[in-house]
Amino acid sequence: MTGPVGGVVEWTRGTLERFVWRGGELVPYRTEPWPAPVNYGCLPGLLNPADGSEVDAVWLGEPLAVGTRLSGTPSALLHLADGDHKVVFGNLEEHHGGDLLALLAWFPPGRGARLEGPGDAAAWLATLQAGS
Repeated sequence: MTGPVGGVVEWTRGTLERFVWRGGELVPYRTEPWPAPVNYGCLPGLLNPADGSEVDAVWLGEPLAVGTRLSGTPSALLHLADGDHKVVFGNLEEHHGGDLLALLAWFPPGRGARLEGPGDAAAWLATLQAGS
């Protein structure tokens, strides 16, 4: 998969209130103890076998309102040891010093968070689509 992918924001950067995509709509989920370091959401209709939920996605940059729908080409894959990878969207060069470092620091060391390139993101997404 190398083309644009559609996603929806479930949790706005800098906020505590988190929503979740269920049954084709966003519903309140919980109040988190710490604000999201990036815009966090999912790719509706595309399931991650690691947890059986929609693939998680993050959007670098300015805060985006919950419910914002975006379409774009993945710029990276946040690879986690447990397989619950996150697809990253946004300009990596522009956000390397801030958003990306905050994103990597958000995960405990035991999860083995590491950033992989856009080709890795496309290849991983293609395996999910092939399995659906």
